[in-house]
Amino acid sequence: MSQGYDYDLVIIGAGVGGHGAALHAVSCGLKTAIIEAADMGGTCVNRGCIPSKALLAASGRVRELRNAHHLKSLGIQIGSVEFDRQAIANHANNLVSKIQGDLTNSLKRLGVDIIRGWGKIAGTQKVSIAGDGGEKTITAKDIILSPGSIPFVPPGIEVDGKTVFTSDQGVKLESLPEWVAIIGSGYIGLEFSDIYSALGCEITLIEALDQLMPGFDRDIAKLAERVLITPRDIETKVGIYAKKVIPGSPVVIELADFKTKEDVDVIEVDACLVATGRIPATKNLGLESVGVELDRRNFIPVDDHMAVLSAGVVPHLWAIGDANGKIMLAHAASAQGIIAVENIVGRERIADYRSIPAAAFTHPEVSYVGLTETAAKELGQAEGFEIATSRSYFKGNSKALAENEADGIAKVIYRKDTGEVLGVHIFGLHASDLIHEASAAIANRQSVQSLAHLVHAHPTLSEVLDEAYKRAITI
Repeated sequence: MSQGYDYDLVIIGAGVGGHGAALHAVSCGLKTAIIEAADMGGTCVNRGCIPSKALLAASGRVRELRNAHHLKSLGIQIGSVEFDRQAIANHANNLVSKIQGDLTNSLKRLGVDIIRGWGKIAGTQKVSIAGDGGEKTITAKDIILSPGSIPFVPPGIEVDGKTVFTSDQGVKLESLPEWVAIIGSGYIGLEFSDIYSALGCEITLIEALDQLMPGFDRDIAKLAERVLITPRDIETKVGIYAKKVIPGSPVVIELADFKTKEDVDVIEVDACLVATGRIPATKNLGLESVGVELDRRNFIPVDDHMAVLSAGVVPHLWAIGDANGKIMLAHAASAQGIIAVENIVGRERIADYRSIPAAAFTHPEVSYVGLTETAAKELGQAEGFEIATSRSYFKGNSKALAENEADGIAKVIYRKDTGEVLGVHIFGLHASDLIHEASAAIANRQSVQSLAHLVHAHPTLSEVLDEAYKRAITI
């Protein structure tokens, strides 16, 4: 143990990032403490990834069993399908409790000290904790900040947690309003539109930017819109923003043109989900005590080693996860936690953000890793190379046809000169699982030429990627 300190490492925030850092720190022989003021497991376990996937699993089954046309094509006929909203909500809540318990127990089992209270920096290598028993200060050779993020609520929108709410309340599924407005068509808005539409709600999807699913590759977004939105009970308003949202029965939403700011319409709905992204939870962390300023978007500035920056590296201080704004995903936070610990113990490691995959767990799913075609073209112009793309379709895949789930596409973006894969985007059955082969390829900077010679089991959905790689070398 480091001489003269209470701990080798103190982690502020016990979300997925802090948990991943703590587990790795123990494996590296560091005496570790983790401080948490709220729920163990943070956003992902309590209000994000975990409960939302439980709701998507249940609502997805309802959608599947109510799709008489699809079942009939497989030779299956069933009667009416009923569901219990509270039982579905309980499934999500029970899963949260289980995973929260598993996470807490794994820390205890490995000897990580769990300290309950609000942790903040109290000077170089010092942390103060305000809890039920008052305030105390501990010392640590190194400190990792992992405070996470909170939902962003734009100006003019009033949230009451009942009729107007964020994903934090949405995952509790306390009601199924007849008509729900969802503000934002990113992955959170898409997933909730999938849940609500499967369970019989009408939806109005409001997107301020000039196209739906603005963060996704355009080819993927077009097909996803055709499958996930157009045939469902979902009305879309694009290039329109919610200027004002007033909670109540009904919820009143004033809509305006995003570019001109002119009033467009007023709609009245039963409920409104605000899915406009997340912002870092970086207030009251004591950063000023070590001379660190947040950037203009309130993120903690870090380098690729996860070291906090303030006119150079701040010694022994690290920040991971949503709070540094590099890539706001739970698994990215966990990876950053491991990277920070590796650097703490003297093994240099940096983040490779291009190889970190992401997914939206709609039915069917959307996944991607690396660059979009637009971003790849910009990189090519800056560095002097041309890009190319290849596509393959689920409708040509034997396994997808056997499932009668042939809506889907895989798109590979690569350098024309070296064949290096720069990005892969998939929409279709089990896309969230398929993407990891592409993630490994990008992490290893592999070329389409080498990937085209890999052998995939037949018949599997993975052959969609196999086909895309093979098409790339024959174009």
